[in-house]
Amino acid sequence: MTSPATPLGLARFNALGDEAALAALHEVCASTAWARLLLVARPYATPDDLYLAADAALAGLGADDLAEAMAGHPPIGRPKPGDPASTREQRGMADASEALRAEMLELNLAYQDRFGHVFLICATGLTGEQMRDALTERLGNTPERERETARAELGRINRIRLARLVA
Repeated sequence: MTSPATPLGLARFNALGDEAALAALHEVCASTAWARLLLVARPYATPDDLYLAADAALAGLGADDLAEAMAGHPPIGRPKPGDPASTREQRGMADASEALRAEMLELNLAYQDRFGHVFLICATGLTGEQMRDALTERLGNTPERERETARAELGRINRIRLARLVA
């Protein structure tokens, strides 16, 4: 429950109407099921309560809902035009050489062919080379292991975006 000690950003989020809160959550994660689970659990007393609820909701997503969540992310090296979150998160690719950009495009396509979804990594703070190396390494994963690795990366991304939402 919200109390006088609830941070202002979290109090603002708790006070949003359902439609506005759902839209804000959808900006964090494209899974409708995830967003609805967080919506119905409001109000949150602390950011940690929100993060724990987000982690639990993500852990419970089925294959279709996880696919919906991953589909909301652009490939590394190609942030969504006009989307400050993907541009900010992929900042490590901003100064990448043309050779690295071309390599990432090829690797992204190989990954998508192998696993059927976009390569998902919490890119915040990573260089283009670090992202390339992670993508190369993860191409060797089994589909089951990669799905869980992608789920963990999505959780990291969601936490960063939730922190910005309630800041």
